[in-house]
Formats: sequence, C-alpha cells, structure tokens
Amino acid sequence: MPGTQSGTVQTLPSKRFPMRTCVACRTERQKREFVRVVRSREGVVTLDPTGRASGRGAYLCADGSCWATALKKKAIERALSAPLPADVRAHFERGVTHGA
Repeated sequence: MPGTQSGTVQTLPSKRFPMRTCVACRTERQKREFVRVVRSREGVVTLDPTGRASGRGAYLCADGSCWATALKKKAIERALSAPLPADVRAHFERGVTHGA
C-alpha cells in the first residue's frame, strides 16, 4: 500500500465518551450513566431524559444511590442556582423509596 510502512498496523483511536460528575457523590462516570436535571434560560427546572436540552445541567447517578444525598444536601439546587420544583423533587423521592 502506498503511504504505509510495511509490517505496521494502523489502529484507530479509541472512542471517547463524555465524562460528567455526580453532584452528590462527586463520582466521575460516562454521561450516559447519569440522570440530568436542567435549568432552562427561562429558569424552569426539569428532568432531561435525552441529555441534550439546552440550559444549565446537573447530573446524578442513574442507579439512584445518590438521590437521597442530593435532596438532603440540596446539591441540585446549588448546582443549578434555582429551587427544585415539587414534581422533580417527587420523582427523586419516589426513586429513593422504591429502590430507584
């Protein structure tokens, strides 16, 4: 083959995944292993199931292990600089009581 050295194999770079940090336990994982809560430009705080909504985001471990800690420490509110609405708080509380 022109342009390659004989006897060498070209390898493709490994795929890189975006990394994020949980606001409760500070564990760094791949983005898809988190639940994202987003504050839009209008100040509305909602869950972001797609992980692509525009706005300020906060991430929590998807397995639910950190949800009670985040609610107790108000980590989501601090990360988003906005109060957590009752429906989003209820979602996390239900996950805690039902074992995520």
